[in-house]
Amino acid sequence: MKKELVVDISYDDDSYREVAPEELVRKRIVSVLEALGVDPCELSLSFVSDVRMQELNKTYRDKDESTDILSFVQEEDLQDFSWPELSFSGDSTPPVELRVLGDMVISIDTLKRNAQSFSVDVDEELFRLLVHGLLHLLGFDHASNDALEPMLVQQEQILMKLGGIKR
Repeated sequence: MKKELVVDISYDDDSYREVAPEELVRKRIVSVLEALGVDPCELSLSFVSDVRMQELNKTYRDKDESTDILSFVQEEDLQDFSWPELSFSGDSTPPVELRVLGDMVISIDTLKRNAQSFSVDVDEELFRLLVHGLLHLLGFDHASNDALEPMLVQQEQILMKLGGIKR
């Protein structure tokens, strides 16, 4: 049985689907993971309001403010992590084990504001946040939001390679 990407996408409000259509989001995630050479995996993605994002940011980062994206890595220690061996008997097809990357949460309100503030369209900003969140789930990090941060440079290179920058 072939492994396929599993993405669980949820929307706190159905109107968010207009900004981040499910089919487009899946396509973008697949393109980023393929560009990074990541095998099919599993992750979840939620689109929320600033109010909900502020609650999550306060709970998990002790910051009482909204943010554009939060990423929650499933694999705590990527260096020492190994998947269990699978065994099966009989004629049945073995179960397919997928690497679980974790969860991403994107604030639609902040995404829209950022797009306006940075003079980019909403689609480009959505793509940027997806790349950013996926890099975090894959173990990358940054100490600041300085454009010269290696992770942020890589983020922009991926966007350029995949045609996500429209300037």
